[in-house]
Amino acid sequence: MKIHLLIKSLLYRVRYKLNPIKASKSIGVSIGTDCRLCGLIDWGSEPYLIRLGHHVSITNSKFITHDGGVWVFRDRYPDLDVIAPINVGSNVFIGTDCIVMPGTEIQDNVVIGAGSLVRGVLEANGVYAGVPVRKIKNIDDYLDALGDKKVNTKMYSKSDKRNYLLKKFFDGDESLS
Repeated sequence: MKIHLLIKSLLYRVRYKLNPIKASKSIGVSIGTDCRLCGLIDWGSEPYLIRLGHHVSITNSKFITHDGGVWVFRDRYPDLDVIAPINVGSNVFIGTDCIVMPGTEIQDNVVIGAGSLVRGVLEANGVYAGVPVRKIKNIDDYLDALGDKKVNTKMYSKSDKRNYLLKKFFDGDESLS
């Protein structure tokens, strides 16, 4: 039986590598349109309890829909589980290596910083980070705070982007790159 599970897991990883959205939907995650999954997302043991809105980006993060801590009560309550869904709104960015806990609700227009422990309700139009996560600023203040760091290179080819950034940051001196 363990060989079967190993093969199933390996096949999922191959499918995930080829098409992360399709593979995630195949295990029950509800995913809106125009979403991006970068790196490996661990959907946990109840992926069918996870809902993503539209235009959501997630990188190398983990979603936990249950509280495994009830293990310590297993002798008294052999069937005890604590499980809650996770809902992610639309236009959300979840930075790398975040952990999203059971019962979390992330509303629309939210940015979550890398490495955050996400729990509770994250209200719309906010930037959050930390362990545990807390609100840092509103989304408009975040855009304003980017100031001179903003560059319009998203549509550049890799080569054009490289040349532009080397010139901008190193005055074209490639020996510093």
